[in-house]
Amino acid sequence: MLNIKDGEIFFATKKGVLRLVLLKDGIVRTSFSEDGVFDERQGESYNQLPLESDFEVVQNDKESVIKTKNLTIKIDESTGAVSYFDESQNDLLKERSFCPREMEKITLYKVADAGSAVVEEIPTADGVKKKIKAADKVEYGKAYKTRTYFEFDDSEMLIGFGQGENGEWNLRHSTYYAHQANKKIAIPMAVSSKKYGILLSTKSPFLFAEKNEKAYVQTEADYYLDYYFIPGKSLHDVVKGFRKITGKASMLPKWAYGYIQSKERYKTQEEILDVAGKFRQRNIGIDCIVLDWLSWEDGKWGQKSFDKSRFPKPSEMTEKLHEMGIHFMMSIWPNMSPNTEDNQEFKEKNLLLPGTDIYNAFDKKGRDLYFFQVKRNLLPSGVDALWCDSSEPITPEWEHLIEPEDGEKYHEFKTDAGNIMPLELANSYGLYHAMTIWDGLKRERTGKRVVNLTRSGWAGSQKFGTILWSGDISASWECLNKQIRAGLQMAASGMPYWTLDAGAFFVKKGFTWYWNGNYSDGITDDYKKLYVRWLEFAAFLPVFRSHGTDVSREPWAFGDKGDKYYEAIVSAINGRYRLLPYIYSVGADASLNDGMIIRPLFFDYPDDEKACEITSQYMFGPSLMVCPVVSPDDKVTVYLPKGKKWYDYYTGEVYEGGRSFEYICPLERIAVFAAEGSIIPLTEPKASTEFMRDGEIEIKLYPGKNAEFYLYEDEGDGYGYETGDYKITKLTWDDTRGQLGKENLKCF
Repeated sequence: MLNIKDGEIFFATKKGVLRLVLLKDGIVRTSFSEDGVFDERQGESYNQLPLESDFEVVQNDKESVIKTKNLTIKIDESTGAVSYFDESQNDLLKERSFCPREMEKITLYKVADAGSAVVEEIPTADGVKKKIKAADKVEYGKAYKTRTYFEFDDSEMLIGFGQGENGEWNLRHSTYYAHQANKKIAIPMAVSSKKYGILLSTKSPFLFAEKNEKAYVQTEADYYLDYYFIPGKSLHDVVKGFRKITGKASMLPKWAYGYIQSKERYKTQEEILDVAGKFRQRNIGIDCIVLDWLSWEDGKWGQKSFDKSRFPKPSEMTEKLHEMGIHFMMSIWPNMSPNTEDNQEFKEKNLLLPGTDIYNAFDKKGRDLYFFQVKRNLLPSGVDALWCDSSEPITPEWEHLIEPEDGEKYHEFKTDAGNIMPLELANSYGLYHAMTIWDGLKRERTGKRVVNLTRSGWAGSQKFGTILWSGDISASWECLNKQIRAGLQMAASGMPYWTLDAGAFFVKKGFTWYWNGNYSDGITDDYKKLYVRWLEFAAFLPVFRSHGTDVSREPWAFGDKGDKYYEAIVSAINGRYRLLPYIYSVGADASLNDGMIIRPLFFDYPDDEKACEITSQYMFGPSLMVCPVVSPDDKVTVYLPKGKKWYDYYTGEVYEGGRSFEYICPLERIAVFAAEGSIIPLTEPKASTEFMRDGEIEIKLYPGKNAEFYLYEDEGDGYGYETGDYKITKLTWDDTRGQLGKENLKCF
């Protein structure tokens, strides 16, 4: 029998209590507890959405049926299995009809005395890390390993659960381990081609598996079984539902959409200013230059300070950069060497994770102390943005010379993370670390939007000014191809701001499995071509940056004026700045209207079977379809979705949709197409966004259908957007009349 209490529906089974919380827009929180207790800590960081009060319940001997204006939900009377149907009674998602879920109670342990633990020090690419080998532990609570079994349609695709490192796409008929790693970002959200999403409230490691006629999601440590079912008329609606639950994306400043120059690493203040000066001398666009690790004195890993011998006057450096219209970003780390002042402050207050030199971001006192050190030591220098590297903050897979299997990586992470942090929070350290930076910077610098480039995130990270990137990838055409899928996985998982190391982090081949570039001779013509194609792809991502080790990454490292590779690089950067009014408007839509900057083709063309198969093309904003070059022969096979004409963005040539063809890309551009019925605002590219204020907007029309575009403009920084301090111009195109219209609006 159903029991309805305060808008929540409870159903008792032999094994426990099922709870359905009906929320607005058809979202359903589906929970199961063995003892009927629903601990408030489960999903506590998610928004409490309004309840759906308009529903009816019909019961019979076989099932209970709950009807809302959006959904029909059926509960099997004998097993408690839940099934979801749309308003036309088409099935969307079904839990397995028999034994739909399983739970196993576990004991949660923590280290009793970190001082007596047996700790091994391991040199890693992220500094020396401490690893607990043995320790006395004490019980601090109970939790559950949970499994929810689902029955999917044969043709159904499931995309998401974060960013994979092996070119993952459709997760069906596979095992996908969702844990944090250097080149992997776990996000507890996946979407189906049937236009719904599954969002887990877990913060623990989890996995998806479909094998031996069983499909399930397993979480490792939760207070009860819990997930959100998010339906939508389109997958765009599903992502909007994700943001309603986990939080709206903060808006990035305009400069963050310009070009970001980075490498491992700029060693001195003089070198940074010299590189910035060369960009200005050559009139190449740049909005930010980045200081990677070792800003600190040698031997003091993670100390939040500047080595005075190499950075004698950091505030003077940033002032000069700002005069050139260039912002300054620097990397900071959650781990601090034991001989540093920062570490000692944490140790004295017992705010390090047990047995490590990593600060405890789960503790508000730890977050406050960490940011206090940032404020005391770094903010006076005028740093504009932070790069929170190694925010997993452990990568046990990188302790091996031979790459572990995926299952080994998962279980090592689960073990090592569980030794130093609560297992029920082990996947979400990056979320709390980002919260540290957001809360502190927003409080201290009300006129500057938070920019936090970070390697790990979680559902809700988008609230905290985070830009996620794909980790220390290696240079090869195969890797470039996989990175397209990695970015689209992240978009499908609800994350708006994603980027990568253009040209890959590792260029050469090292002695470990992950140092695996194909270009041991460095900057040869072969690598130059790969780099150019990677940078051209990166120019059509939410954030545009170059970074890596082994070789320099400045444009002149690949040639000089007149050289084809140099000119192609400059062309890619200029093209980014020319498109900035479009990109900034699309970014504003991601923040204000829960929109998507990039996404797979099937989000926009769900009824085009061919488009659903495409993994090498994607939509960038509402109008542009990007087809990166992923092979050295300059050819790309393009599919144009059916139902409309498509314009070559560069040449204006018109193509009919519903066809595939081979496109030859000259070195200076990849294949980009604009959909018929599009308006794209452009501007004259200049040396940085700072010099593009009040620039004239050029409207580029692609006729054939009526069109509209919402042009967003504001001061480019600050938080005025939160209170409506911005301008939106609705641009329209009446194709029958051949007439362009403009209307000033206040909101989307």
